[in-house]
Amino acid sequence: MIDEFLAQGLPDVEEAVRKAAAVEIMPRFRQLAEHEVVEKSGPHDLVTVADRRAEEHLTASLTRLLPGSVVVGEEAVHADPTVYEALRADAPVWIVDPVDGTRQFVGGDPAFCTLVALAQRGEILASWTFAPALEELATAVRGQGAYVNGQVIHSGSPEPGADLRVAIAHPLYTTDENKRTLARLDVPGVAARPCGSAGLEYLKVARGEVDALAFTWPSAWDHAAGLLLVAEAGGAQSTVDGVPFRVDRDNALPFAVGRDEATVVRVRELLRGR
Repeated sequence: MIDEFLAQGLPDVEEAVRKAAAVEIMPRFRQLAEHEVVEKSGPHDLVTVADRRAEEHLTASLTRLLPGSVVVGEEAVHADPTVYEALRADAPVWIVDPVDGTRQFVGGDPAFCTLVALAQRGEILASWTFAPALEELATAVRGQGAYVNGQVIHSGSPEPGADLRVAIAHPLYTTDENKRTLARLDVPGVAARPCGSAGLEYLKVARGEVDALAFTWPSAWDHAAGLLLVAEAGGAQSTVDGVPFRVDRDNALPFAVGRDEATVVRVRELLRGR
């Protein structure tokens, strides 16, 4: 069933993602009322009516496209953490972040996106990264390459001798221990900066605009789409214990993503303190 869907159903997924953004997200961009923005765990962890409505829209449309599939969405998991366990089951899973970069969305910054990935038994099979305000759609299918607006992209390798451009977990969302670990990247030859929307940072790695990422949190909806996109563009990734990050298990953190394997190893070893 899943192979047939991957062969025939992907244009319908793109349409569903675009429609959710057109109906539920973009009409609210720079138009949010105060009561439409709510704190979750704290003042920097926000959810808006656009997040909730877009996730509801995508949940209905994606499960209709692939009968028997389920959705693991950021807002659904916030309401019921047991929803996350679907990632470890056998049914196909849509992994959804309706508005990745909610802080940017609330602030009127166009650097936000909708993230959708299709996975089964922990394997990410296809992904969509849609930045509606930037008019960019990045897609990837396992074994078939990575594309932005229909044009193939490649991650390439960092320029020899240049500082390594690394986006790291934003300090607003990291613990003191995380900060100490990430501080190990403050060395000559590495130019680290806080990340914005995780999905758009993955896209920058996939097309060679950023050399590496270092993330400290495991939420599948932030990472699944980007991990496949980077892999299909030629990049690599690794947790600090030297094995790939997977959405269906607990992972050693932080983990590194890079334009090539050598870059990932360099960042990983720095994070290890070596």
